[in-house]
Amino acid sequence: MDWSENQVVLYGIISFLWIETVWELYLVCRQIKVYKTTLEVPAQLKHVITKETFEKSRTYALDKSRFSVLQTLFSLCLTTFILYNGIFFKFWNQSQIILQDFGYTKENEIPISMVFLLLFNFCSTVLELPFTIYYTFVLESKHGFNKQTVGFFIKDHIKQFVLMQVIFLLISAACIAIVKLGGDYFFVWLWLFAFGTSIIFMTIYPTYIAPLFDKFTPLESGPLRTSIEKLAASLHFPLEQLFVVEGSKRSVHSNAYFTGMFGAKRIVLFDTLLHKIDEDTKEEKGCNDSEILAILAHELGHWKYNHIWKRIGVMQLNLLLLFVTFSIMFKYNALYTALGFPDDVRPVLVGLLSVMQFVMAPYNTILNFFMIVLTRKHEFEADNFTIKLHFADSMKEALLKLHKDNLGFPANDWLYSTWNHTHPTLLQRLSNIDEKKQK
Repeated sequence: MDWSENQVVLYGIISFLWIETVWELYLVCRQIKVYKTTLEVPAQLKHVITKETFEKSRTYALDKSRFSVLQTLFSLCLTTFILYNGIFFKFWNQSQIILQDFGYTKENEIPISMVFLLLFNFCSTVLELPFTIYYTFVLESKHGFNKQTVGFFIKDHIKQFVLMQVIFLLISAACIAIVKLGGDYFFVWLWLFAFGTSIIFMTIYPTYIAPLFDKFTPLESGPLRTSIEKLAASLHFPLEQLFVVEGSKRSVHSNAYFTGMFGAKRIVLFDTLLHKIDEDTKEEKGCNDSEILAILAHELGHWKYNHIWKRIGVMQLNLLLLFVTFSIMFKYNALYTALGFPDDVRPVLVGLLSVMQFVMAPYNTILNFFMIVLTRKHEFEADNFTIKLHFADSMKEALLKLHKDNLGFPANDWLYSTWNHTHPTLLQRLSNIDEKKQK
């Protein structure tokens, strides 16, 4: 049977999508087998993790993995349906029909693209919503992590959707204009715009966007604040603000991080990270001051070694490669006809999204694995930095407490972990700390 060029493109895209998903599901099944067969606390952790906590973490991990399998299968079937039935063009055609009532014609590509993007994102959000609701109010609630009310959930997701659409629409309109007006080397201008936009977004997010979703309050004066300020000063870390974020309104999961691209930085602690007694279980939660300092020393290690900028550099190089690939392929007719478009309709936005999501998919898979390897390397380096600052024992205790509080499961299939985990496993990190301490 002879296939047309657009059929080769379509079936090639779908084939890789299925191959990649089958591979991911195979890895998840390997990990599920570990959850089912590992019934005893690893010997290295028996002194800190009780049998009860271990069993809770095992059932939590199993529930999350099974949910992940269902969500992945749904996404696979939905994407296949969209591709095979030309849904992209149907959305594009509907966008044209909507704008005809406002006097726009088929030549008005930017307005049509904006309506197309809005319709597609709205439908995607609606289809994903049942999974989000189940994960938040059933799975996370079952294991004691969810703290969101229905009202908070609705308000939060509406704000998130509206904000993201405003950002996406503005950026997409600018990208289309750059492609239309940028000449043969539009990909250079497109990359410069994307680079500048990403830096601006990372700069303004902590100050102007994050407070729209969470409450940030200055860490009160006391021994912890004084110790953090001394630690920052000793490393010449330009600490300007020290906040506690009210993460407990969403979840009891805990974390800490720093923000700030240039100059002054801010450190943010989740309120769930601070030591307290759980009102429901009466158990101790969070970390003591020494352990929090160890966690922050780890984060400052990322700053000291310029890990953030290194990752940004890698991603920007790959973004440039994406735009170069798009500049080569965006007039390739089969790319559009494979998605159901007529021969004479080649929208810039659809072409860019298609190259990004489908054409570059094999490369993106390799890139994602490379970034995981790089990130794990950076995590070890940041852990080693805490050891240099004499926080080795406190870091070990902090890792154990965070693992316990977040119901992390300590056993992993090696292949699943290698392919998926951005952080080394708990046992790997503890072993590394012990090894480096002895040197």
